[in-house]
Amino acid sequence: MADPTNAQIAAAFDELGDLYELDGAIVHRVVAYRNAAKVTRDASVSVAALTRAGRVTELPGIGATLETKLVALVETGDIPQAQRLRAKFPAGLLEMTRLPGLGPKRARRLYEELGIDSLQSLETAARQQRIRELKGFGARAEENILASIVRYTTALAENGGDGTGRFVLDRALQVAEPIVAALRDHPAAERVELAGSARRWADSVKDLDIIATAHDPRALAEALTEMDVVESVAGIGDNGARVRTHRGIGIDLKVVAPDQFGNVLQHFTGSKEHNVALREAAVKRGLHVSEYGILDDATGETLRCATEEEVYAALGYAWIPPELRENRGELQAALLDGGSGLPELVREEDIRGDLHSHTVASDGRDEIEAMAEAAQALGYEYLAITDHSASHGFGDDVSPAELEAQIERIHAANHAFDGIELLAGSEVNILPDGSLDYPDELLARLDWVIASVHSSFRIDERAMTERVLAAIEHPWVDAIGHLTGRKIEARDPYAIDVERVFAAAAANGTMIEINAAPDRRDLNDVHARAAAQAGVMILLDTDAHRVATLRSSRRYGIATARRAWLTREQVANTRPWAEFAPLRKRARGGG
Repeated sequence: MADPTNAQIAAAFDELGDLYELDGAIVHRVVAYRNAAKVTRDASVSVAALTRAGRVTELPGIGATLETKLVALVETGDIPQAQRLRAKFPAGLLEMTRLPGLGPKRARRLYEELGIDSLQSLETAARQQRIRELKGFGARAEENILASIVRYTTALAENGGDGTGRFVLDRALQVAEPIVAALRDHPAAERVELAGSARRWADSVKDLDIIATAHDPRALAEALTEMDVVESVAGIGDNGARVRTHRGIGIDLKVVAPDQFGNVLQHFTGSKEHNVALREAAVKRGLHVSEYGILDDATGETLRCATEEEVYAALGYAWIPPELRENRGELQAALLDGGSGLPELVREEDIRGDLHSHTVASDGRDEIEAMAEAAQALGYEYLAITDHSASHGFGDDVSPAELEAQIERIHAANHAFDGIELLAGSEVNILPDGSLDYPDELLARLDWVIASVHSSFRIDERAMTERVLAAIEHPWVDAIGHLTGRKIEARDPYAIDVERVFAAAAANGTMIEINAAPDRRDLNDVHARAAAQAGVMILLDTDAHRVATLRSSRRYGIATARRAWLTREQVANTRPWAEFAPLRKRARGGG
């Protein structure tokens, strides 16, 4: 029997966590299996091999208890506890728990109260509008369930039934970037570039494309197949290789001739929509574009290009940044003859401060001083410390009295640090009725307030919109955080009328952030572009919960801003402190 892959082991741990949650186990046991699944999924080497070697407890969070289950899984193909729990529940009920937004607890309620025990019976009940009658569900939940079933079954069909789906970009880049660097260092390599949706900095990717040139293509292809991160090899030849990594991500390496590198890189970077529009425009000029070159119908000659700049120039365009290649007007703007011109997109080095960060006062990992030092190391002029408020589940840790003490701590730290302004702030909760969870007189004492929704995601669009509008109009709310509540590939955005929100934010001078956390990127690129066009001041915040993410998350916010066509001028925190400070509501007299 072949050893299980990391993806299979992670799926087994996820299943065991779901089964225990269905069975009503204590939360710590469920969380342990969830964490074990994540550790396994993120491992760059074979977890089965580590188990056989007696070294699996070297992985973080894998102790003796989990090791016992891993040994059973590797040796027998199953975990005894999972077998016992599976016998207690219908098989279809477990599959229901995998729908985003449903989960084991809600699935068990549907089973116990309505007898729903499979995706098929779930879909039937939703279409018959029986689910909305259950307390805590409603019509919106019913609609979300139907949409989730469609996405889930489609993903299964597209992935041959293995349900691997797509990977959030940061997880994909953790695999891609070391591989690209290793290939570049190989003696046979000449040029190596990441392509595909990862190069466009899309929210998530299905697989990875790498384009290369080499004086010994076979040697470069073999180098990829021999890397420790590779789980299996699907194919290898003189022009590249296809592999699957232990993290479950497929990689396609294409080694091409140097004079064709630009054609291939352009072809495999542009979205389908961008490339179709490019080809259609070229046909009108008697040209045919493909990864092999640009064929001129009049002469019968094919132009092969060593660079992307040559490809776009031959077709009458300025070079287009990868982030913009989505067919959202970039071709018209890039026309060398009559185009409006592409924007000068915001860059990482333009950011002068961060207005959303957490410390140990709520759910952060580091103290105020450590966060301040990290911000200074990035060259920032200001950093807002915005720990969560009491209704987010931190209770007395962030009570009004504790927030007052935190204000004093931040002000004291601010006096101790030269060259950076530390803002005493809070990420306050927008409660279901639109009110905030600190009194106005306390909010007025803060240097900065960012307000976010953290609960009651399933209320209808009208109620959610009014809820957020109330916060936007509040005199002490400077900004709105992660507006739509989405988690990429994990949680859909809640229903909200973004057009009304953007109009109100512009009218009230309330900023809206692009939350740069890699699994959020919220606002998304489409919404961020629309917000900026509506006159909203956009923030780019990391929502950092530790020192490391102040830097590591920033690039995902920049990527989203660039995909939104944003310039430096449209991002509020590209301004130095002297220019940013007056933009806050409190600097304008509380709105």
